[in-house]
Amino acid sequence: MGRPGQGEVVLLTGLPSFVARKMLEELVRPHENAGARTFVHAVVPAARMADAEAVLDALPPEPRSRVNLLEGDASSLDLGLSGKELKSLASEVDRIHHLAKVSSFGVDAKRAQGVNLGGAREILEVAELCTNLKCLVFHSTAQVSGTRTGLVLEADLDKGQDHRNVVEATLARAEKTMRASMSRLPICVLRPTIIVGDAQTGEVDRSGGFYYLVLLIVTSPPELALPIVGKGDTFLNLVPADYVVRAAARIGRDARAPGRTFHVGDPSPLTARRVFELVAAAGGRRTARSHIPANLTKALLRTPGIDRFAKSPRAFLDALATPVTYSFANTTELLADTDVRCPPFESYVELLVEHVQTRLRERRAQREHDEDVLDPLG
Repeated sequence: MGRPGQGEVVLLTGLPSFVARKMLEELVRPHENAGARTFVHAVVPAARMADAEAVLDALPPEPRSRVNLLEGDASSLDLGLSGKELKSLASEVDRIHHLAKVSSFGVDAKRAQGVNLGGAREILEVAELCTNLKCLVFHSTAQVSGTRTGLVLEADLDKGQDHRNVVEATLARAEKTMRASMSRLPICVLRPTIIVGDAQTGEVDRSGGFYYLVLLIVTSPPELALPIVGKGDTFLNLVPADYVVRAAARIGRDARAPGRTFHVGDPSPLTARRVFELVAAAGGRRTARSHIPANLTKALLRTPGIDRFAKSPRAFLDALATPVTYSFANTTELLADTDVRCPPFESYVELLVEHVQTRLRERRAQREHDEDVLDPLG
């Protein structure tokens, strides 16, 4: 029956992760039509509630008033909610954006299975209860394509590919579960490519391999000409988070979305070498004409003792070495009459690099301050 005074009611999981935070900001962003305002119920684990409250505190008062934090766990029975909370949601929720997933490639298989696959099953159980559900948007990843090369279509899922890690494998299984339920529930699957940060603010997702690439480049000696990993002639499928969430919001509200899968990314991706050159230039560094064989670099990253530190960079290197592109036919169709377009990487790379450099300067200043405070002779 909805919520009085609101245009739609959304159930959101995944907060306070980077992309879920951006999704929340997009959902409650002031709309030119006051009647289309969105109210969001966000399920947040108890251990992350303080972080989620900080996300709310950063919102303007009016959008903040349209967010309700619910203590729960997206991978637990009934999302860890009470019967009363679940009953209330079932009568109000119009749409679900399920972003709760493990995407860190260093995670163990048991946790990935519990969150990615178990969470998918639990959100389906909740969706079954929602009497006014228009769409369940399941946020996956384009990397469920695994070791496939060439063009991957949005309808493709299991094409005999191998998966390079438990994240890809469990999300692919979760997608299979979603597809099996599409005949009885309004479900669509969203597959963003490699999310790098926010094209408007420059904020970089520090959980991804791209952050480590920028960090490596901007902290290297300025006089060093940096060699690229691999030949650099494969396309690197990067996408900014703000485009992903804008596309997700529009697709989730489109009656044509249920029953379909949507790749969300840059339809004109750059080669890995060009991305490397642009990041280096933005960071005031030079690139070399030479390159390091990708297989050698991945072997070095498997050296005992480095493994835990290098999980994200290693997965990113896999992406550098996989010659794959994605079809965006479904996404293009649904966004054709909107102003939602993926900005070119060249237009925001300097913002991303500046954000990382600013954080580095802040951390150094804080360390120097702490050393001064602790110095007994100071």
